[in-house]
Amino acid sequence: CETCSKEEAKYRCPRCMKYSCSLLCVKKHKLALSCNGVRDKTAFVSVNEFTDLNLLSDYRFLEDVGRTADAAARHPTTHSPTTKKLLCCLRNKARKCNIDLRTLPVGFTKRRENSTTFNCMEKKFYWHLKLIFPHCRAEYTLKGVPDDKTLADILKPYIDPVESDPIVCQRLKIYTASPQSDVQILMKIENRKQNSIR
Repeated sequence: CETCSKEEAKYRCPRCMKYSCSLLCVKKHKLALSCNGVRDKTAFVSVNEFTDLNLLSDYRFLEDVGRTADAAARHPTTHSPTTKKLLCCLRNKARKCNIDLRTLPVGFTKRRENSTTFNCMEKKFYWHLKLIFPHCRAEYTLKGVPDDKTLADILKPYIDPVESDPIVCQRLKIYTASPQSDVQILMKIENRKQNSIR
């Protein structure tokens, strides 16, 4: 057993391949390594190590993807007139504002999480934003950000040395300590080739 090093190992973790002797040791190893115990279906396997089991695993993975896509296509909200009408209205409003609004198909997590809306009374968009700070490996999601709010105002609660929350400020220390002129704001270009990082 790779956890207690006392008993003979009976189990092997499908995720990290660690050997364990009992349920207690399995739980300990999951806590220690933050392992969920679920096999990574998309893990890279070199051609030299590729076996019939890997081929079967890939085949089952593709079948699961097909079933999930089929279930998403049959989901009642896909064909709901209300959903289509709201989406069509949102696209039309965006087009009038010279915004190229693109949506993911139903079933995608990003589509489910997105809370972007258009307020007809105020005639403005309220965006769903995800701020990613790569040097600190931190992500923050903002909902209902008005389209007239500047990027400087959006970032103030995160990287401003005076106005930001102390806990957030500590986590994003590299950004708060740097001069504001050194902080670059980049937006990922969508619909690019898979390996593109532009």
